[in-house]
Amino acid sequence: MVSGETLLSRNIRQAGVEARYDAACKKLLSHKIILAWIMKSCLDEYKHLDVLQIAANYIEGVPQVAEIGVHPDETNHQDSAADANIYGTNTESITQTEGTVTYDIRFLASTPQSDGVNRLILNVEAQNDFYPGYPIVKRGIYYCSRMISAQYGMEFGEGEYGKLQKVYSIWICMNPPKKRENSIIHYSVQENTVTGQSYEKKENYDLLTTVMICLGESEETGDDKTGILRLLNVLLSSTIKAEEKKRILEQEYAIAMTRELESEVLGMCNLSKGVLERGKREGIINNTVTSIQNLMETLKLTMEQAMDALKVPEADREMYKAML
Repeated sequence: MVSGETLLSRNIRQAGVEARYDAACKKLLSHKIILAWIMKSCLDEYKHLDVLQIAANYIEGVPQVAEIGVHPDETNHQDSAADANIYGTNTESITQTEGTVTYDIRFLASTPQSDGVNRLILNVEAQNDFYPGYPIVKRGIYYCSRMISAQYGMEFGEGEYGKLQKVYSIWICMNPPKKRENSIIHYSVQENTVTGQSYEKKENYDLLTTVMICLGESEETGDDKTGILRLLNVLLSSTIKAEEKKRILEQEYAIAMTRELESEVLGMCNLSKGVLERGKREGIINNTVTSIQNLMETLKLTMEQAMDALKVPEADREMYKAML
């Protein structure tokens, strides 16, 4: 800790570390070989293919990280600015009434059963908070809906709905509740025939799927010993050291450690320490608030007296007063 540093300045510094960790996480996940593992493990269209084949032949262009808009005002505007194609697509959005919201990662992939004309539009999100105040799966479905509607004027025009491309929004949840750990669940459009017979081709209604990948402890992944759950658990772990991560990625997943990828793995490990420090600090703050409240209630002390008894530093007292 820097000498004379206040709680506010520490929080600002640690928030900066957390932002850099978030950016590093997105960059790491955007490598084609990592996306190929996710696609092979979670999407039916790629299950029969080798990951190297997926990375080399089916992911189009360069996956875009935190660049394309989610909300209506910006998605197509930004796509047009990028030469009007979503062959690598746009990731951010600013509306006049809402702040900027970006897709973490968005990219196009051709489907192996096609001649290269049909494509999927994919979005991958790294989600640290499983309870942000709303169900994450609803946000995933919203992102799918936006990727569907944003195709108007880009992939199809008036009366050309047959050109709509299927979309996936894949959410990697790093801190799910225990009951959701090490699971992969799809939410998609299903046909339900109430009466009569069905004649509709699946490709005409199977247009959006939200995938929830909930991580857990890497050694508790059940049958997924060398699958996507273990890969992501290892890759995004805040406790596994860089050398061990490199060994697992190379030996178990045949992921070549390029200089760029090796540098990003090392950077993630270093930034993880800052995120853990922030978590510990928040735990200390919450415990101190509880202790102040207990002293005030049980011993009938004033707030100042309670902080005196706990030896709370003068630099931190205004913050605790505001919290209380």
